[in-house]
Amino acid sequence: MEEGRMSIGALSEDVLNKLSTMLDNSSCGWRQLADAVSEQPKFRCSERELTNCSLQVLSVEGSPGRALLAWLADRSCSLDFLLHCLRKMDHKEAVQYLTTTELIQITVQPQSQQATAGSRVVLTCRASGPPGLCYQWFRGKEEILDATGSTPELVLCPLAPIHQGHYICRVNHGENGIFSQWAHVRLVCSAGSSSSSLFPGSVSGLLITQQPQSQAVSEGDTLLLECHAEANPPAQYEWYHNMVPMKQHKTCSLKIPCVTTAHRGQFRCRVFNLYHEAWTDTAAVTIGPSSITEASWVEVDRGLDSQEVHRSTYGPGVNPLQQIANPPPSDKNFHATDKVALLIGNMNYRYHTQLSAPIADVHELTNLLRQMDFKVVSLLDLNWQEMHSAVTEFLLLLDKGVYGLLYFAGHGYENFGNSFMVPIDAPFSYTSEHCLCVQNILTRMQEKKTGLNVFLLDMCRKRNPHDDIIVQPGLIKVTANIVFGYATCVDAEAYEVKREEVSNGIFISFLKRRVCEDEKVTVMLDRVAEDMGRCAITRGRQALELRSNLSERRSLTDAIQTSDCCSESYSARNLQWAVAHVLPQSLCLQFDCGVKVQLGFAAEFSNVMVIYTRILEKPKEIVSCCAQLTDFPEDVDIDLKKTNQETLLEAGSLLLIKENLPSPEVPSLYTRIRSLQRLKTELTFTTCLHYTYSNMDEEVQERQTVTVGKPLVSKLNLHEPRVPHACSGSSSFSLDSFTVTEGPSFASVGSTSSDWSYYAQTSRESSSTDSPTTSRSANIPEETDSPELFDAPKSLVASKSLPHSQVNDTNYKFSDMYNFHSH
Repeated sequence: MEEGRMSIGALSEDVLNKLSTMLDNSSCGWRQLADAVSEQPKFRCSERELTNCSLQVLSVEGSPGRALLAWLADRSCSLDFLLHCLRKMDHKEAVQYLTTTELIQITVQPQSQQATAGSRVVLTCRASGPPGLCYQWFRGKEEILDATGSTPELVLCPLAPIHQGHYICRVNHGENGIFSQWAHVRLVCSAGSSSSSLFPGSVSGLLITQQPQSQAVSEGDTLLLECHAEANPPAQYEWYHNMVPMKQHKTCSLKIPCVTTAHRGQFRCRVFNLYHEAWTDTAAVTIGPSSITEASWVEVDRGLDSQEVHRSTYGPGVNPLQQIANPPPSDKNFHATDKVALLIGNMNYRYHTQLSAPIADVHELTNLLRQMDFKVVSLLDLNWQEMHSAVTEFLLLLDKGVYGLLYFAGHGYENFGNSFMVPIDAPFSYTSEHCLCVQNILTRMQEKKTGLNVFLLDMCRKRNPHDDIIVQPGLIKVTANIVFGYATCVDAEAYEVKREEVSNGIFISFLKRRVCEDEKVTVMLDRVAEDMGRCAITRGRQALELRSNLSERRSLTDAIQTSDCCSESYSARNLQWAVAHVLPQSLCLQFDCGVKVQLGFAAEFSNVMVIYTRILEKPKEIVSCCAQLTDFPEDVDIDLKKTNQETLLEAGSLLLIKENLPSPEVPSLYTRIRSLQRLKTELTFTTCLHYTYSNMDEEVQERQTVTVGKPLVSKLNLHEPRVPHACSGSSSFSLDSFTVTEGPSFASVGSTSSDWSYYAQTSRESSSTDSPTTSRSANIPEETDSPELFDAPKSLVASKSLPHSQVNDTNYKFSDMYNFHSH
């Protein structure tokens, strides 16, 4: 990276926070900076983006300046251009801070080398930062004062014994500086076998000593190609697949676990250093079924004193190919002991681009999975702790033979073959420490001996430049029941389609057509990939990638069957899941003026609830009245501008519609409560009744405080740290402390029973070999009512956020699509 061309995103968190503090003012602040950067069209902010920045002041830790800097970083704004704009707006304090603070980053570290006497050795150190960087080379504690001692490249020529030792470079700007790593220069004899002896007396050299070999491997195997070279300066490697660079593979070994047919073709490696370049021979890789032409196979124990053990799996004179062609009859009707899904959609990121589609995507997939008898936990906008706790609770619902499904929509990235989900509170320069590793979750799922593990990751898979840590997840077992469905390919982005009211991710737009098909999971996802491939706007931009070792024909539509030995655990899971989905009972409030008000509750997601108020009775002398809700606890997230609205759309809910509610005789006011997982105490609020008498002009108010306990997922206290569980156990929420209420306080979506007793029972009904009968209808959000109070209207029903018929090439325009920016 050239000096001065460093991106804003490379600045440290402390520097960005300090700079945002300087910009959070009205006279010479973030708004003036937004005007200044607009001289380049790609940095021109829309009114909506400026509004999003200004709304940050409503958050305790919010900063409009920080939001603008994050927005500019997402668009790769350089530090050089930022300084230009700050000078343009005459912000002297910020300019002085950025030009004097420690912003130097070393981009090329010097490497240890060995060479023969008389040869030429070059140590290279390069850095990015403000203009005018200075370099100082040291051998040990002694500064090198010759011609190249103050340049990025230190030249030792001709190499002599006096040059041996450890070298380090200091890069400084004014009083600020940073040191490189140490590099060891060693003198070797020309007759020795060291690498530099291949180039005696020469200036430099490069020689490939090991070529990659052509291979034939089977799907699911690990592909390993190796290339070695001796070089001075040290060699660098860059692998190519069918002449397309593989940007994530820059070492002498190319390792691809679980290969698919997409990896077949020709592989070559480009080997180069500062002075030379060479290409390896072409290695042809074919992907196909395992070779079974031999009648026996060799099992080798790779321990100490191991011996090869030959074992024949076929009878004498029997060709193994014939046995494969005529397999023994088997029962293809697979079943699950239970089916559980955790769906997480992160949209409202604090320091990153906010997303639009996850709310609709999670809602639609929830509908479809519930139709297939999945117990679904759907959560929006989780921070790091909440995501960890949610995964822990999800794992408690898994057991032997259970189908487990995890769906995530939001920001993400992939490093060194591991996928990471980004919480909403991740800092700008986040690393794996701030995120959740999907492969770690897989290893914990395997401990439960699940029947099927499905991961649907609707996120970017670009490499994270801020994270150079190689995470080592636990040992993944060979269970042949793992399916990964990635919304996009490695090092690519995922997109969402922007509509007038709601947005959909490309992945879900196609997945929802196929997910309920009674096909093997991998076959279903293959068809989704084919559908996406036929869409003109996704071609060349986004393609579904499937990775799987699923050996059986297991489908998401498989029936649930429980045996006698697991009926108790099945009932316990029902109860545990139900606890997190209990709504408050409908309430009837009687005010002194004679007005009777009803409070009803509906669940939009597992952590989002809608409260609606209705006037049931009022005296004749009162001409107008309405009941409004106020004084909610600070823990939950409520948009005060959208409380007590006459329609659900005005209340901020795009997913619920009002149908056949009495109007205007029985009008309702709606309030939407988000982030229930952060509720630390019981939910308490005030119902304020506004009314006017016929002979009075002034409005009168009466208030009643209402406490409804801890609704939905708030009972699980996801905001609290979890202790990892080694085996199946009870939830962190104590069932003993929960009082089972009588009446229709909880509606089981997709179940034949709608009261609590269904989940509390542990009778033999749960162990029936036939799966429970289900309604197989669209998801009806849970709602509580008191039918004895009045003729209850129909429940709130879920609307489709993007009908299947609208998903076609003609309706899509790429200009309507937004990236899921991962960093």
